[in-house]
Amino acid sequence: MTLVQQFEDRFGHSPVGVWAAPGRVNVIGEHTDYNDGFVLPFAIDRATQVAASVREDSTVRVSSTFSSSGSGSGEVIISDLDELAAGDVEGWAAYPVGVLWALRQAGHSVMGMDLLIDSQVPVGAGLSSSAAIECAVAVAANELYGLGLSGSELALIGQRAENEMVGAPTGLMDQSASLLGKLGHAVFLDCRTQHADLVPLPLQENGLALLVIDTRVSHSHATGGYASRRRACEVGADVMGVPALRDLSEEDLEEASGLLDEETFRRVRHVVTENARVQAAVELLRNEGPRAIAPLLDASHVSMRDDFEISCAELDLAVESSREAGALGSRMTGGGFGGSAIALVQLADLDRVGAAVMAAFAAAGFTEPAIFAVSPADGAGRVS
Repeated sequence: MTLVQQFEDRFGHSPVGVWAAPGRVNVIGEHTDYNDGFVLPFAIDRATQVAASVREDSTVRVSSTFSSSGSGSGEVIISDLDELAAGDVEGWAAYPVGVLWALRQAGHSVMGMDLLIDSQVPVGAGLSSSAAIECAVAVAANELYGLGLSGSELALIGQRAENEMVGAPTGLMDQSASLLGKLGHAVFLDCRTQHADLVPLPLQENGLALLVIDTRVSHSHATGGYASRRRACEVGADVMGVPALRDLSEEDLEEASGLLDEETFRRVRHVVTENARVQAAVELLRNEGPRAIAPLLDASHVSMRDDFEISCAELDLAVESSREAGALGSRMTGGGFGGSAIALVQLADLDRVGAAVMAAFAAAGFTEPAIFAVSPADGAGRVS
């Protein structure tokens, strides 16, 4: 049964259309976004779709094709935009409903909607399934209500929904990648200015693929680990007398080591060096091609594992076993505490690297990972 047919079954009428938004993989630049820094994600060829129609009242009816905590497949969740405040919607429905709420909060004339969501983006894998939902709903509402908002403006709406309705203190990277992505390119985003440049990422043309290793260790951005690291970054910037850690260079780290406690210094060092790695990766991609960024991926993982301490045994094993099997470079990606690793692999080595990681996980007694290759894809838009 098609998504349109399922929509008709759930809501008793046809949708106006179907919109889609991709998940994302971050090539490099982790926990730099909320520090006004730099990130280099790309939209992946796995997306969330939403069939949508407008309503003449303030009611939002939202359903999904998947089973989720608090919402089995087929359940319709109903909210009234006129009565909503930040944090009022719980579970996965907070993402789509939060977007409509955030549009209203920003002064846009938006009424209710009927929404049916279907996703190919793995939940909890660090591929930003949440932003894919937000962006699919955002582009649908933008078109159906004739708002005329740009991709960058819609990214801010999605971020507000996640920060205020969901309660996750995330930055702007995920929504920007989902909305601004382009086939064969990564998005180089300056999170302070919100300026985005497209950077060529010709993987297949160079005999390469980016392998995602989903450890199936689920994580949540709203948990204390993410928030505590954000607080440490804010403390570090305050002690160093700068607006954000983006304003520090690697030359400032010696001074920082004398002013900060050991743990806060390591958090700061990760962000400062990660920003430098992002900028180096952009230059390498522009001048030498994707193969050249492999050492930066390795260095990024070490920094996240040791300085920011957001890795876990499964992520470390994914990185180590993929490298031993021939990956050119590998690192965890996403917010951490679970989720996925990525490995830059020669096309001829894909099967061997995947098999080696599977064997390593089995030997360690870990849950079998999901392993698949992704390609840079186009960003959110209407599909039918």
